[in-house]
Amino acid sequence: MINQVTRDKINNLSEKYHKLAVKYKDAVKEFTISELPEMVYNSNAIENSTLTLEDTEDILIRNQIRTDHEIREIYEAKNLANAIEYLMDNSDKKMSVGLILKLHKILLLNIRDEMAGRFRSGREWVRVGTHIGANPEFVGRLMLELVEKYNEKDDEYFLEKIAYFHAEFENIHPFGDGNGRIGRLLTNEQLDMLGLPPIIIPNKSKFEEYYPALDEYTKTGKIDKLVELFAKLLIESLYRRIAKMTAKKIIPVAEWAKVNDLNLQSVTNKAMRGTIPAFRIRGKWMIAAEFQPE
Repeated sequence: MINQVTRDKINNLSEKYHKLAVKYKDAVKEFTISELPEMVYNSNAIENSTLTLEDTEDILIRNQIRTDHEIREIYEAKNLANAIEYLMDNSDKKMSVGLILKLHKILLLNIRDEMAGRFRSGREWVRVGTHIGANPEFVGRLMLELVEKYNEKDDEYFLEKIAYFHAEFENIHPFGDGNGRIGRLLTNEQLDMLGLPPIIIPNKSKFEEYYPALDEYTKTGKIDKLVELFAKLLIESLYRRIAKMTAKKIIPVAEWAKVNDLNLQSVTNKAMRGTIPAFRIRGKWMIAAEFQPE
């Protein structure tokens, strides 16, 4: 699990973010809308969509569609964006099976309507690599128990609860299609319920970080790697939102390193570790221009 130093950092950044979010209430929604193409691109790319970030921006922002992409991938981008926007407009205070099914129905609309908005049942087994999802006979019951467990009031650290929910959700694999995207969507909804910004799990590093974290849970029942990944991504997200609300100017880390006469590789390593308030926009490391190195 994450150490106390990391918890303290998250707590301090969260407190600062909450105060700024009250002051700049209208801006918070605009930030999420501006980040929407990146969230959609990365989540779909993790599921092997061939759409690039630029393609996704064309579809969601400019309503332009290239003819060399499958219709399914275009619907996947639009539907996931619609699901995110649904959550933005319908902020729930509690996780529920009904919400999960609603999001799934939005996600698979015009893609696989026959299974949209319902859990697997009957003979609908699923396999991901060597992992077999839960027996369809028990999926509904397992999901109800998972939701009830998440909603229970206890002393468990919030990121541990969210990571366990995500890992168990993916282990159950309750749907015939769309499990990964719905799972990541629910993680961000759980963060939003706590007044925290969404995280973006990068497709680029899925084989080094995300997949191994899920595999650890499948093989050992442990969520340590997933909690650490979520913590790192949440810190980055908090850095990004705080900088957008407070910085006079945001510049590339490479430019910041040059201005401050610092070694770029060393600075990039610090950005990746979260030891400087850097964050990614469209995959490029950025930072507040006025941030002073120690």
